[in-house]
Amino acid sequence: MKQIFINLPVNDLEKSVKFYVALGFTINPLFTDEDQKCLVWSDAIYVMLQSKSFFTSYLNKPLADAKAFQTTSHTLPVESIQQVNEMMENGLQAGGTEPVPVLPESFMYLRSIEDLDGHLWGIMFLDVEKFKSHGLIA
Repeated sequence: MKQIFINLPVNDLEKSVKFYVALGFTINPLFTDEDQKCLVWSDAIYVMLQSKSFFTSYLNKPLADAKAFQTTSHTLPVESIQQVNEMMENGLQAGGTEPVPVLPESFMYLRSIEDLDGHLWGIMFLDVEKFKSHGLIA
């Protein structure tokens, strides 16, 4: 099976775990220890929350501050606009911030949330049939 593990440096593992669980991730104890916590979005997508000391232990490069600099962003597709809004509200209540206004298009509804450390996630509902009717895909 093809899988992706997204490694994210965080200041506070426990608070970050609460944020991601509020979004709908689940904890995978198999890949979890005192320095990193594995959170699962799907069978293919895993987020590895890592203490900054652990994250920086294997490369000799300075760590970018995701709150001060734009870094990578990730998008989680969901089944409905209602699910986008529920995830966002849960994430905001768990300490996340919404850095930009909602992007409502006729075929897509996208809201963005930053986690406690500034890592950016898009939460998106895409109506594929409407997307196709715009001639954007075959």
